[in-house]
Amino acid sequence: MYAEIKQTNNILANQLLSDFKLYLEIERNLSFHTVKAYISDLKSFIDWAGSNFCGFTYKNIRTYLMEVLNRNYSRTTVSRKIAAIKTFYRYLYREKLIKTNPAVNVRTPKKVDHLPEFLTDSEVNLIMERLGTKTISNIRDRTIFEVLFATGMRNSELCGLDMENLNFEENEIKVHGKGGKERIVLISERAKGFLRKYLQEIRPVLADGAAPMPSSPVFINGNGFRLQQRSIHRAITEAAKKAGLAKKVSPHTFRHTFATRLLEKGADLRVVQELLGHSSISNTQIYTHISMDRLRQAYLRAHPRTGNC
Repeated sequence: MYAEIKQTNNILANQLLSDFKLYLEIERNLSFHTVKAYISDLKSFIDWAGSNFCGFTYKNIRTYLMEVLNRNYSRTTVSRKIAAIKTFYRYLYREKLIKTNPAVNVRTPKKVDHLPEFLTDSEVNLIMERLGTKTISNIRDRTIFEVLFATGMRNSELCGLDMENLNFEENEIKVHGKGGKERIVLISERAKGFLRKYLQEIRPVLADGAAPMPSSPVFINGNGFRLQQRSIHRAITEAAKKAGLAKKVSPHTFRHTFATRLLEKGADLRVVQELLGHSSISNTQIYTHISMDRLRQAYLRAHPRTGNC
């Protein structure tokens, strides 16, 4: 009898999670990765809570979160788990599946901002030189690096590019960001030159001569299929190692470098926010800290009267 009740509760919980997943995807328009993480977090929570999660109180949720904190997750992971639970109970309350929302007063731990890693001009040049252009894949990867540096787009956005997203006449590329949001990024003449060469000489070889359609992916692998994020990440990591860089370099490092350079050259913060596709300017402001830190270091090195009396 108990086993039957447990099985029924599991079916109900799975159905509820399925409905919640649709809510996240359609109404909230969250990204695939965010939805996947939220559902995974909630499955862990429901496994811990049992069938009574709809009757939970604030105290019950705090007890669970204390256990989560004791597992030494990163602050970012803990914040995401809390966000998943809060969103879930807000949904249950909206759907009138619970009378009160027990998670309404749950607080997210204060976020500690870590300044993102970025590359100097000499490090960028070193990566490009070490990559070389001897093979077809080298030229394709060099094009990818140039485009990432020139546009600041995310790795996922670059992998998702289709031929119809390119507008060479206006030096623009349409990208699909987090949550399916579209935006326009600008591409430099240098990066556009690499991209044209890749499309005219390299992509046809990778595609075995097949002409691309408007919906065809821009960047493809040796089998003619859309290039995956892990392939780009691996190419960048290997190029950085060949260049002898001690710091950890990823596609996001290129994005950080792009934003830092723009602000150092006097770009408006709102413009950088738009180009990066940040929903909140607070996400962009971290790059002002990097710029100010570099200005401070330059001042201390250069000013003749910064020493002690």
